[in-house]
Amino acid sequence: MNDVEEAVAAAFREEWGQVVATLIRVTGDWDLAEECAQDAFAQALDRWRCDGVPRRPGAWLTTTARNRALDVLRREAVGAQKLREVAVLARGEGPYDPEHEDDSGVQDDRLRLIFTCCHPALPIEARVALTLRTLAGLTTPEIARAFLVPETTMAQRLVRAKRKIRNAGIPYRVPPAHLLPERTTGVLGVLYLLFNEGYAATVGADLVRTNLCAEAIRLARVLTRLMPDEPEVLGLLALLLLHDARRGTRVDAAGELVTLEDQDRTAWDRASIDEGAALLETALRRGRPGPYQIQAAIAACHATAATTEDTDWADIAALYGELERFVPSAVVRLNRAVAVGMAESPAAGLALVAKLEREGELEGYHLLPATRADLLRRMGRTPEAAEAYARALEQVENDAERRFLEKRLAECRSV
Repeated sequence: MNDVEEAVAAAFREEWGQVVATLIRVTGDWDLAEECAQDAFAQALDRWRCDGVPRRPGAWLTTTARNRALDVLRREAVGAQKLREVAVLARGEGPYDPEHEDDSGVQDDRLRLIFTCCHPALPIEARVALTLRTLAGLTTPEIARAFLVPETTMAQRLVRAKRKIRNAGIPYRVPPAHLLPERTTGVLGVLYLLFNEGYAATVGADLVRTNLCAEAIRLARVLTRLMPDEPEVLGLLALLLLHDARRGTRVDAAGELVTLEDQDRTAWDRASIDEGAALLETALRRGRPGPYQIQAAIAACHATAATTEDTDWADIAALYGELERFVPSAVVRLNRAVAVGMAESPAAGLALVAKLEREGELEGYHLLPATRADLLRRMGRTPEAAEAYARALEQVENDAERRFLEKRLAECRSV
């Protein structure tokens, strides 16, 4: 990859959400916004080779995408409404035009986009998926893998969600204070999945996509200022900070995955851990526990343990049991199996994994056989562990995780 390609790739990671959010606001047309944003990035590959990378890539991309949308609307301007849209674009209104400030006073197109996607008229899965597509630029296959559904199913959800927003006239704004609670669950879910895709990318060469983590944390901070008394909002920000504190130690200098037990704890970001722990304490004092607060408490158990041996796995297992009351998912039960395997014995964890395998909800999810393999390895049953690692390798998509599993498989086969 040459310098221009790297610059365009970096601009996509940093600017895609802002470009699309701005175009959606000024055009009201989701498909047009995505199409013109894609065209702008394609133009960047050619223009930047000749003219050099601009000082402000985001501004260049937004202007180029807006001009493309203006051309499209001019060709289609057969009615009064289309002419008004052309006039708006021709004036070059930017993302912080006071004329478009909503009742919340929040001047952030990306946060407005999240709240639009998370309108209660949309199913919760569609809310999260649509925001990941438009804000983070995740592809339909990436989102489908995050939801553990077929790609065709996810593509249909995205189309239906966009159609619903258009046909129902859902406004592009942060709602007034009295309507915020009905959107909270969807917004928090979006930010959580956005961070997760950055923290452990489903596909690609890199395990960590730093820009997605940073964007999720930035938007979570905006949300805490908007809803300072909502404990789950505080809990989510605490969770993201506690996880992000370990981000720099999850891969080594060669880009290879480093497991939690082998990470250099002295290199963890203590400021983020302290801030996350303080936010969690504030949230818990509200007396309204929820899934993000519980997950933050689990993360705090890991982040505050001086060594792997000092980790309170029994407490973590109990917290996962509590989390399952709020989120009765197979993934939560798999995480609890890991904790039980550490707190009690690998055999106890393996029994819970076997139950999950029989239930079949995690079919095709690589971490199920990978967890089975790790527990078998800890028990000294290396031939069976090797078989499980081989199954996990058939399902994994991320290159760093693949290399880690290949290393474990080789170790088991060499015994």
